[in-house]
Amino acid sequence: MAVKYVFVTGGVVSGLGKGITAASLGRLLKARGYQVTMQKFDPYINIDPGTMNPIQHGEVFVTDDGTETDLDLGHYERFINESLDKNSNVTTGKIYWSVLQKERRGDFGGGTVQVIPHITNEIKSRFYRGKTEEEERIAIIEVGGTVGDIESQPFLEAIRQFQHEAGRENAILLHVTLIPYLKASCEMKTKPTQASVKELQGMGIQPDILVCRSEYPVTEEVKEKIALFCNVPISRVLQNLDVEYLYEAPLAMEKEKLADVVLECLHLQNREPDLEDWKAMVNSLKDPCGTVKIAVVGKYTQLHDAYLSVVEALKHGGIACRTKPDIIWMDSEELDERSLDQRLHGADGILVPGGFGNRGTQGMILAAWYARTHRVPFLGICLGMQMAIVEYARNVLGYQDANSMELDAETKHPVIALMPDQESVKNLGGTLRLGSYPCILKEDTISISLFGKKEIQERHRHRYEVNNAYRAQLMEKGMMIAGTSPDDRIVEMIEIKKHPFFVGTQGHPEFKSRPDQAHPLFEGFIRSALHYANFQ
Repeated sequence: MAVKYVFVTGGVVSGLGKGITAASLGRLLKARGYQVTMQKFDPYINIDPGTMNPIQHGEVFVTDDGTETDLDLGHYERFINESLDKNSNVTTGKIYWSVLQKERRGDFGGGTVQVIPHITNEIKSRFYRGKTEEEERIAIIEVGGTVGDIESQPFLEAIRQFQHEAGRENAILLHVTLIPYLKASCEMKTKPTQASVKELQGMGIQPDILVCRSEYPVTEEVKEKIALFCNVPISRVLQNLDVEYLYEAPLAMEKEKLADVVLECLHLQNREPDLEDWKAMVNSLKDPCGTVKIAVVGKYTQLHDAYLSVVEALKHGGIACRTKPDIIWMDSEELDERSLDQRLHGADGILVPGGFGNRGTQGMILAAWYARTHRVPFLGICLGMQMAIVEYARNVLGYQDANSMELDAETKHPVIALMPDQESVKNLGGTLRLGSYPCILKEDTISISLFGKKEIQERHRHRYEVNNAYRAQLMEKGMMIAGTSPDDRIVEMIEIKKHPFFVGTQGHPEFKSRPDQAHPLFEGFIRSALHYANFQ
């Protein structure tokens, strides 16, 4: 069998770090020369997270092919440095939608449609398949939620069936669980792990590897107890302690021999890993030469996961510059003219991220004004760029009511307008301008100097664009159209002349940034903020 499978499940509680464990394994296997792909199976009934509130679910990560996915796919891409696609995020909603469409077409020949076999067969059909029969690849597949969740049961049953069909040497199960420490009795408790594994065993599934999350080192005595009660060899009971920095996780799991154990279970040859570049990146992260204060002015700051990729991309820019970005979170809804100077004074850079809706946009406009007039390095992403243009139209062009049609459909000066191909769209889910699109950069811009090439690709997630009726006026007053679509119809990037760094992009560059290869815009932004901090 050309493709081998590692299924990753979680037990006891959510938030244990299944995604980081899976991504770390992917990095370790790639470091050994294996081809790796990753998938996330989410039990929620939504088709995708595209219509979910970011405060509830975290950011929506967008792939090159325009799929709106769970934020864990961002971790996957950053760790294994592979571009994932529509097949990489599967939800209960997608599964049932597909089965119901087949039922309506009569594909089941009048038979009764049931969870077993129809739903489980559909789930199994979504497990990664090699593009060719000869392709050798390891597919790491994470199942969201925890063992015991009602909605997860069809996925676990599908895994049981798949293991039986493929053979245990081709499909293994890695179970991430919790070992709590009770301070009152000064001891680690294995009972939650035992209960979680017993629940799996009751479904006919035997974990091959246990990864134990703990705040304290797991002793050999505790490992022996877990191995005995969970029917797993002690060599396959691994600890996973907290690390100070996210990107240390693969190195920590390498010390625990995670990849060695996985390859042993899959009957694959172990190889000497090449982790030198990753270690060098982690060393740069842990030992910065300076610090810059970056104000992130957004509307979803109650949950930092809503801007997870932005935060990580700022870190990547910091790694490239040997500088630590000290993020100052600012709720744009709370930013007003009276508090503006006090709150933004001292920021070495201002970043306004993406979002939707009217709430908090006035604070974003004020942040763009402050950055422009005080010559503070500024990066506007998607809605952040649009609000910077609204600010410029109001205060430089003199159109006091200038706005985006998304925020005020009756404005007389709609500098941001609905894209023509979006006018007939009624449904919200999956209908935005999504995925990777080309951008042609203009000569003599900061952007082209950062990228070092004329044509670039960025991922998008938006419904509104710069109104071309105002393009000439903006340019006459000092705003540069730094990048456009190849047909010159869509404004993709803007800059302001005679400003050290004022860049806006309609795309989402944070989705393509990597810890060992920072996105040029984020590296340039951090470098400019560092210069501002040192020479203001």
